[in-house]
Parts: sequence; structure tokens; C-alpha cells
Amino acid sequence: MKVTKRNGNVVLFDDDKIVNGILKANAEVPLEELTKNEAHSIADEVFAKLTAEKDIISTADVRACVYQLLLERNLPVTAQHYMEYSKA
Repeated sequence: MKVTKRNGNVVLFDDDKIVNGILKANAEVPLEELTKNEAHSIADEVFAKLTAEKDIISTADVRACVYQLLLERNLPVTAQHYMEYSKA
């Protein structure tokens, strides 16, 4: 799967970027525990959901999907931090 970045470049999907973003966001939230394995699971689910929809996705699609999955796992503060982190 390919991702269209905000600057218009198209790159291959990199789940490590999602995992790192989730872990950085979660590090700021001591009351919401999330393991590296759980972050990988979320990244895998993002890939599965978005590849079922399109061949090329936007970073906004990725961000929205990660946000929704974090909310579904009852990690609302981590989700908010992720959105702030990923827009920077």
C-alpha cells in the first residue's frame, strides 16, 4: 500500500511510523498503558482496514484510522496526543 504525504510525495506504508507515533503519544499519558505489541497490533489493523478500501491512501486517512482504533481501545487521551503529534 502507498501513502500520499501532505507534501504530495507518495511513499510505501511504514507501520513503524505508526507504532512510534502511538508510543510517543502514549508516553505522555501515564494512566493509559499500551505495550509495543499493542501498538503493532493497531498498526496492523490500520493496514488491514485501509488496504481493503484503497491502493493509495492519505496521511489523513491513516491518522483518522489510528485515532478511531485508539478510541475503540478506551485510550482517548493517547488518541488526542497522537492527533497532535502526527500533525506536527
